[in-house]
Amino acid sequence: MSRNPHHPARRRLRTALASAVALGMTAALAACSSGGGASSSSSTAHVTLQYWGWNPGTKAVVSAFNASHPDVTIKYESLSTKVDEMNDLTNSVKAGDAPCLVQGQSEDLLSLVSEGIPADITQWIAPDKSDFSTSAYSYTTVQGKNYAVPTATSPGFLIYRADVFKKYGLTAPTTYSQFIADGKVLASHGVYITNFAGEDPSTLENMAMQAGAHWYSIDGNAWKVDFTDPGSLEAADVIQQIVDDNLDSQISFADYAAVQRNYDAGGTVTRWISTWQMAGMVKNYTKSDGDWAIAPWTRYDGQGLALPAGLNNASGNNFVTSQCKYIPQAAEAALWMSTNATAVSIMASPSTGSDFYPALADTTPYVSEIVPQKLLGSNTAAATPVITDSISHIVTGWTFGPDWTAMGAEEANGWAKVLTKQETVVQLLDHMQQWVVADLKSRGISVVS
Repeated sequence: MSRNPHHPARRRLRTALASAVALGMTAALAACSSGGGASSSSSTAHVTLQYWGWNPGTKAVVSAFNASHPDVTIKYESLSTKVDEMNDLTNSVKAGDAPCLVQGQSEDLLSLVSEGIPADITQWIAPDKSDFSTSAYSYTTVQGKNYAVPTATSPGFLIYRADVFKKYGLTAPTTYSQFIADGKVLASHGVYITNFAGEDPSTLENMAMQAGAHWYSIDGNAWKVDFTDPGSLEAADVIQQIVDDNLDSQISFADYAAVQRNYDAGGTVTRWISTWQMAGMVKNYTKSDGDWAIAPWTRYDGQGLALPAGLNNASGNNFVTSQCKYIPQAAEAALWMSTNATAVSIMASPSTGSDFYPALADTTPYVSEIVPQKLLGSNTAAATPVITDSISHIVTGWTFGPDWTAMGAEEANGWAKVLTKQETVVQLLDHMQQWVVADLKSRGISVVS
């Protein structure tokens, strides 16, 4: 499942604030994000923390927390999607009544910090840094300060219909050139090798990241924008071949049930995913249980294993808002939800939670639950080391730009044209280069390209 990019852009940043974002942080921004005028009292009086989220299993985690914390109560409000949550959060911040705790994802954190929405919770989180994996922890920091507690990381891998590949004499593709060649064989039998949804360009983003692209980076006091670097063009070439040769099924995620039925029936036979997407497969597949297998994420010819760390493979987190009156208690509650064995077990399970791969450095107690035997059957044992070994290969140097949400909406418009062959991937990248530079400048943000 992928994120929907079509929600309103964050409010425009003032020139001074934009410069602060380019530098990572300034004292003024840090002060704003440390809670502003909110109280950070550690009073022993009973505290109630409002918490917004959307992930399956969160309600059960909150119940476990409340049962074991007589002095603190989390009041959980489940929203339909992350998009709904972010829209409501923007409005609640403007009204001065933001919740204390919010579920988040790494691609949104920098934009949120630039607006002063998350509190700086470094003093409560940094002492426990060693409890978390390096990649998960890195995506909760801005300029060395913690603005969230990591909840999950996302090992990336290829899941494929082992029975269909075997039927046509194919093996799991290790490179994109083999992936395309296998796709042509499958296409001759009426089978698609993958699915690209017209509203979701995350495939391009993930593959560009994997190839070493850096769409956004900081250059002194300005943002550097580069959508046409060699890594991006390498990704564009692979995607263009898949589209030109009609190897993708192009079923919209707007009808996700149809996507699931198609995979279950063998109409499409591979997915680049993480563990949390397997939860939907476990819950919805009825025909293909035991027929799936896992291989390392497909790589470019001559490239070692390098996994994307954005979007489909982003780190999840919980952050405390700067308007919260009980920042220490909220930070400690977020830390508990990410480290307590009961809480982590709930979220790691594909049946009780979201099949999240924990953000913890040691995930040994949870792996057997995360890797679903129902889906993989006799391929389960071979799948486990592929998933666990991939964590150390997650890309950590990717930067999400200050207009990432608006960029994603514009990119999605072009992606739909790519899939309908109205324009090429390279043309989309050229357009995004010009569009992002203009967008940042219109926001008063210093930019070089």
